[in-house]
Amino acid sequence: MKETPPAKTTATAKAPAAKKAVAKKAVAKKTAATKAVAKKSVAKKSVAKKTAPAKKTAPVKKTASAKKSAPAKTAPARKPESRTAMVRRARRINRELAELYPYAHPELDFTNPFELLVATVLSAQTTDLRVNQTTPRLFAVCPTPEDMAAMPPEELEELIRPTGFFRAKTKSLLGLSAALRDRFDGKVPGRLEDLVTLPGVGRKTANVVLGNAFGVPGITVDTHFGRLARRFGWTTAEDAEKVEADVAAIFPKSDWTMLSHRVVFHGRRVCHSRKPACGACAIAPLCPAYGEGETDPDKAKKLLKYELGGQPGQRLKPPPGYPGQPAPPLAAP
Repeated sequence: MKETPPAKTTATAKAPAAKKAVAKKAVAKKTAATKAVAKKSVAKKSVAKKTAPAKKTAPVKKTASAKKSAPAKTAPARKPESRTAMVRRARRINRELAELYPYAHPELDFTNPFELLVATVLSAQTTDLRVNQTTPRLFAVCPTPEDMAAMPPEELEELIRPTGFFRAKTKSLLGLSAALRDRFDGKVPGRLEDLVTLPGVGRKTANVVLGNAFGVPGITVDTHFGRLARRFGWTTAEDAEKVEADVAAIFPKSDWTMLSHRVVFHGRRVCHSRKPACGACAIAPLCPAYGEGETDPDKAKKLLKYELGGQPGQRLKPPPGYPGQPAPPLAAP
């Protein structure tokens, strides 16, 4: 009778087959997992390709609002200027202006201190040209303070009407004429403290009269002078008397009157209020405000006025040596 093999032998024979089956299953799982991962990655890439912006796209145009919100380019900051450096630069500007305007002068027509005083009072809120076109008729009718003080207000108003604000100016002219007649024997005083007591006469008018009719140095701070003094960095003040004091501390007294004429000349011809002709300015290298106006030389030349722009000046009777054309008389109404 044959003996049956022991149980251990059967289990041992089945073991390798079981192991192979398990290994196949594991490989199959790994393969399936790998394929699933690959499919997911492919799907993600395809989604990314669909959602990603095209490489070659037209550049987006900036809208007006975007341009406005963009920060403006600023000029490089200047080094802080010492007081000594500023004074040297200011005096050099004065020398340059003297070369540019050797013919600078007061741009009001006058033959005596009284005519200059009246013309300066009339020049408020108008141009020197309009005053020069108006005063010939005025002085023909009332050449002296006594004559003007005796004028009926209505007649005087009509004579000076072209200068504007004629009622207020009539009141000032009648008042200062009467004061000259009654307090100064009909003569214009040659002292600042006396002049400023006259109706309608402030420091600016007094300095114009003193500097140009009496040879007493003075700084005339009108709108042009004040604007340029701030642009040149001579002062930061807006008040006329403070500007006068700041500028007086920079220049010797002997320069004050001619400095006033040169700066005003430059302000009227080149360094305008709204659009300075920076590109045609002879003192541009010395000016801290360079670039506020037109810097293109050709465009800037078109902004020049009076004799620099080939146009008539402001005086009907300019002084000898003036290179420009005389101003035309007032047109008939």
